[in-house]
Amino acid sequence: MTRLFPGSGGATLLRPAASAVSWPAMVLAVIAGSVAIGLSAQISVGIPIGPIPITGQTMVVLLIGAAYGSRLGALTVLAYLAQGAGGLPVFANGGAGAAVLSGPSGGYLLGFAAAALVVGWLAERGWDRRVLTTALAMVIGNAVIYACGVTRLAEFVGWEHVWSAGVQPFLPGDALKIALASGLLPGAWWLRERLPGSR
Repeated sequence: MTRLFPGSGGATLLRPAASAVSWPAMVLAVIAGSVAIGLSAQISVGIPIGPIPITGQTMVVLLIGAAYGSRLGALTVLAYLAQGAGGLPVFANGGAGAAVLSGPSGGYLLGFAAAALVVGWLAERGWDRRVLTTALAMVIGNAVIYACGVTRLAEFVGWEHVWSAGVQPFLPGDALKIALASGLLPGAWWLRERLPGSR
């Protein structure tokens, strides 16, 4: 059977130590992951200060990066973006179309792929197995999303407003997501290592 992504780093929750993902497993992972991102986008709360809603996407994207690894995680996010750009209503509030990617939230959406890549790379090196390193990986992933997001948002609201419109309102929620992920990922590894046949 053809295997993909050999040698793309250490083991992740999805990919065992053999460091290989079969075609069927990859396709299922991409479908499941992109659906999860699309569903989490519908958990959306608008904020009065700016055009970017608060959604559940960030945590799902970062968890996918950590569980799938760098390449498969980024590929899954890119598949999600392609679905939305192609007309499926998977963006926040059922949004769809390439115009969303070129709009105020486009930088954040593209930043999801970069964040999945970075967090996946860190997870492949064991950062997702301890609470503190998981939290640090998630902080780095969030920083990547913010960097990409505000760069695009500034074209619409100006650099003087990107903090209040594109960063500050999201910090409390991101802190909660990081706290949850910091328990979920090491906990998942703890359970996996105790399953029969896991060694």
